[in-house]
Amino acid sequence: MMDHSTTVSYSPIGAGAFATDAQQIERTGSARDGCEETLFAGCPLAPSPSRGSREVVPAGSSPSTRSCLSWFPQEVGAHVTARAARGEGEPPPSIPTLHRAIRRDLTPGERAGLAGGERAARKHDVFLARPRGWRNQVWETDHMQVPVLVDVDGKARRPWITWFTDCATNAITGVAVTPGHPSRESVLAALRSAVLRDDPYGPFGGVPEKVRVDRGKDFLSRTATAAFDLLDVTVEDLPAYTPHLKGTVEGLNRAVESMFLAALPGYARQPRPGKRASRPKDEALLGFEDFTARLLAWTLWWNTEHGPAPLRGRTPLEAWQDDPTPLRDVPATDLWTFTLEDAGTRTLTTRGIRFRKRDYVGPWMTGQAGIQVRIRFMPHHDHRIEVYHAATGRYLGPADLADQATEEQVSAVRRARAARARRLKKDLEASQRERYAAVNQPEAPQRLGALTGVQAEAELSQSADFDLAQLALPDLIPHAAPPADWRTPASLAALTTPGPRVPHPPGRDGASAPYGRDRRAARPTTDEDGDAL
Repeated sequence: MMDHSTTVSYSPIGAGAFATDAQQIERTGSARDGCEETLFAGCPLAPSPSRGSREVVPAGSSPSTRSCLSWFPQEVGAHVTARAARGEGEPPPSIPTLHRAIRRDLTPGERAGLAGGERAARKHDVFLARPRGWRNQVWETDHMQVPVLVDVDGKARRPWITWFTDCATNAITGVAVTPGHPSRESVLAALRSAVLRDDPYGPFGGVPEKVRVDRGKDFLSRTATAAFDLLDVTVEDLPAYTPHLKGTVEGLNRAVESMFLAALPGYARQPRPGKRASRPKDEALLGFEDFTARLLAWTLWWNTEHGPAPLRGRTPLEAWQDDPTPLRDVPATDLWTFTLEDAGTRTLTTRGIRFRKRDYVGPWMTGQAGIQVRIRFMPHHDHRIEVYHAATGRYLGPADLADQATEEQVSAVRRARAARARRLKKDLEASQRERYAAVNQPEAPQRLGALTGVQAEAELSQSADFDLAQLALPDLIPHAAPPADWRTPASLAALTTPGPRVPHPPGRDGASAPYGRDRRAARPTTDEDGDAL
């Protein structure tokens, strides 16, 4: 027999029971009485009219029941037991009985969605499989943050992988690794390695017919879109939050973690002893160069030795070689041009080429001053630009940054920037920290931290310099007085200066606006659509 003096909160999704304070249930239940009335309209066990046993009524038959289950999955039992404690309704069912009702009337996808959201519910859906086409018919691309900590310039970072995969053969056609957050430069680098078929890229590649992307801003940037257009590649922008529509690359993301990344040192998702998942201080991390070499070796193994299940025992290399579909190749020089961002035309002067307030020079510029050139560059690679003739498009040569700082100077600047960032962060935390006096009896909170009048005025004057609204002078030039026949509020009339009468503005056709009987401008008439006649 259940004791109604103590309320019990249990989850209808799981199998665990959690003790909950009765007063807390009363507080939460008072704010959710609307759900209490209908929550168990289809779920409570009502006495059977023919016998003394209880009859189980479907738990998911009512929309309100499903709504409350989605909002309060951990407190369903708490609501009904709180009502029973107040003497309302029938005695609550037991925990196993409620679990049986939930499991019977809700599908596995609904139960997973209530517990883990839409992504968990999607694992129980049934999806159709696309028919396998031919090589280079469709590629899929994606960014993936590696769950492995890598040593990058003395800091532990999680690199990003950008790769392209062929949907017909499951081959990885191109890959690029970025130590930090990826950008359009990562997409262009991966695309270049995917299209080229020369060493060391292997036999995979060529120009695809279509590329599927997941609405990422890097893949849909102006530079990447221009490169796809020049290569005559159709970009299919998939709807948001639909990873099942590009299952080939998503399956590759899962496979690389379970088959390769989980065995590397610095794996961030490995179980660790203790309550807090912290990395051991003496753990040796891979360098970025070593990690990239191992990833490329695993990519080669995937393409040449591994047999994915969809290929029925064949490797991606065998599937690629068995496909007689002709390939479209692009010369390396043309591909390099196509995957660079266009910065427009400039004039080559005696100081070189001026680009982004900096000068770029090259040895081929001797005797070329005065010609018009077109600049192309790789995003974020601001140390070098590629120069082409503006009229003919002929490649002239690279241009390097003039007066480029040395490595020692760059390191010193980076250290200074990092120290300034730490100092600003510390000052911001100190300015937002508020201290109050400790009390041992009921009284209003007393904020600590005294300032002198001079300190307060100095801080306010410093902050006023950044407030543009306080720097504005709206009364410097008073507004002219409105026409005499206008009805101006007294509060606004005091802010204007008297002046000559201002004539009414002419109409749209240049004629003066007609006046009515009281010398006021007549309102224009309108037709049925609201347009002035």
